[in-house]
Amino acid sequence: MSRAVYLDGITKRFPGVIANDDVDLAVESGSIHALLGENGAGKTTLMNVLYGLYEPTDGQVVINGDPHDFDSPRDAIDAGIGMIHQHFMLVDTLTIAENVVLGNEPRKWGGLAMDRNRAEREVRELSERYGFDVDPNALVEDVSVGVQQRVEILKALYRGADVLILDEPTAVLTPQEIDDLLAVLDELTAQGKSIIFITHKLGEAMDAADQITVLRDGKNVGSVDTDETSREELAELMVGREVLLETEKSANEPGDTVLSVSDLTVTDERDVVQVDDVGFEIREGEVFGIAGVDGNGQSEVIESVTGLETPDDGRVEFFGDDVSETSRRKRIDSGMAYIPQDRHEQGLVMEFDLVENGLLGSQRTRPFSNDGRIDWDRTRMHAEDIIEEYDVRPPNADASAESLSGGNQQKFIVGREFARDPSLVVAAHPTRGVDVGSIEFIHDRLLDLRAEGKAIFLVSSKLDEVQQLSDRLAVMYEGEIMDVVDPNRVTEEELGLLMAGERPEEAPSIGGEAQ
Repeated sequence: MSRAVYLDGITKRFPGVIANDDVDLAVESGSIHALLGENGAGKTTLMNVLYGLYEPTDGQVVINGDPHDFDSPRDAIDAGIGMIHQHFMLVDTLTIAENVVLGNEPRKWGGLAMDRNRAEREVRELSERYGFDVDPNALVEDVSVGVQQRVEILKALYRGADVLILDEPTAVLTPQEIDDLLAVLDELTAQGKSIIFITHKLGEAMDAADQITVLRDGKNVGSVDTDETSREELAELMVGREVLLETEKSANEPGDTVLSVSDLTVTDERDVVQVDDVGFEIREGEVFGIAGVDGNGQSEVIESVTGLETPDDGRVEFFGDDVSETSRRKRIDSGMAYIPQDRHEQGLVMEFDLVENGLLGSQRTRPFSNDGRIDWDRTRMHAEDIIEEYDVRPPNADASAESLSGGNQQKFIVGREFARDPSLVVAAHPTRGVDVGSIEFIHDRLLDLRAEGKAIFLVSSKLDEVQQLSDRLAVMYEGEIMDVVDPNRVTEEELGLLMAGERPEEAPSIGGEAQ
């Protein structure tokens, strides 16, 4: 089999950083090749070199045996490379056909106007050729996220792409949409296209790819055939040590109610309802999870619970007290810890060092503050304890938060919040951007808190995470809780239907308002 792409010794340096270090990558024609690695491993940088967004510091890009020097994405497109980014680049108010041909419109009347009939016909023919099943006349704003992704792929195919790069393509898809995407990719490769699939998800790489290359710290640490490897081997390549992938959760009897949310309603600045009459309870020694595609009201629920937003209606009770309008600081003092969904905006002051960031939320309480004066020696010891226990790198309490990678920033926040000895932990995407080994550690610590009788409110876009950790699992769609299910009994298909707004006929419900 011939090589569609060969990256020969690619090195990419930025000031003070080597993002890619002498990386070789061979992609066979008509295959799906997964590029696997944690955030910051160099995956997207390497693909940006292939797509012409970055010029390599050293090394050579070879397409179908011919060396290329790309000065821009236009050069890469002309060489048959297409890239589908994680965040779609579509115009919502245009039709699918208009989006696909945008910038390359077929013309009529001597080039004075776009030939809409021809554009529609060509997009329809392209869609039918690859089994995409899209309506060229539909407005992008009216179709699902899964269909929008197909539109992005059609855009690349319309421009003649033979090699398609997909950057974290399943991040916003339901399980059913992921299955549909994999079927589309199989059809593309059957017709001779080559796919490079960027992901940090082990199972996804195993399911989708023919070959897998693992990057760690900017280096290629292994390229393997999928049928000759395992999730355990890939995890070890990603992290550099053996990793326990399955979370072991012991039986636990929940205690008294810690958090009660009832009739919660939140509208945005345009008076559009984002959370619609939501209610649930969380008890001592219990992990209550919320699953759903991002943007279905989870953020607004979190902000209402933690005090970052005041709901328009409904009540939030913490140990029986109405805290719906209580400040964030008072909720911290009462025993509510929060791992925020946006670590930059809500979790850290980026220009502060780790000593100062470790103090956030505790600057007025003992043992860090006495009579309004901060005990900086005690505060430094606190930061150093977090750094050591959570393996924050570099292990320097004087380092600024902005100098750390995203994964290390996340580990520091998790350590700070767990150190509060909280009664309730609100964990929003707690393992976002951290490596497989750190995910294992954070999961174990969450379950340790559960065993100690703490209440855990877990919101995550990682379906396997909420399903493994939760004792009860709610699914949100368009601001409503579709159902609360037993995560040990519900299937991925049933969860996918709930995430898409459909109720399975026999889903293992355990109560819509989680009594």
